[in-house]
Amino acid sequence: MRIVRSTESRRSETPAGVMTTFASPDLGGAAAPIWKVEAVAGTAGPLHYIDAEQVWAILDGAVAVTVEGESAELGAGDTIVIAADAARQFTPGPDGFTAICTGPAGMRAYMPGKEDAKIIPPWTA
Repeated sequence: MRIVRSTESRRSETPAGVMTTFASPDLGGAAAPIWKVEAVAGTAGPLHYIDAEQVWAILDGAVAVTVEGESAELGAGDTIVIAADAARQFTPGPDGFTAICTGPAGMRAYMPGKEDAKIIPPWTA
């Protein structure tokens, strides 16, 4: 049994939001990282890719999600499964949103046209 105490969670900030890691390979030795995303209105994330499937469950607020050109509005209680290497962008609703997310350890993010510059997001490591 491995326990990660609330005092051990890790915060990462980007212009698009704050990610709080609850467990990951480096935090509790988890094979599948789990983190919370908090984004405020007016902080649309960049169009980007992740080279692995991710699952996002919206806890609070609303978000417009565009995946491979298809858009959907999600609210509290909605969950989206995003396929590996699918172009994605998240735009918070008027009150922002909070989500819990997971995917496999080692997943890498990259920007359009920069497939050779993949990085492991720090909140998943």
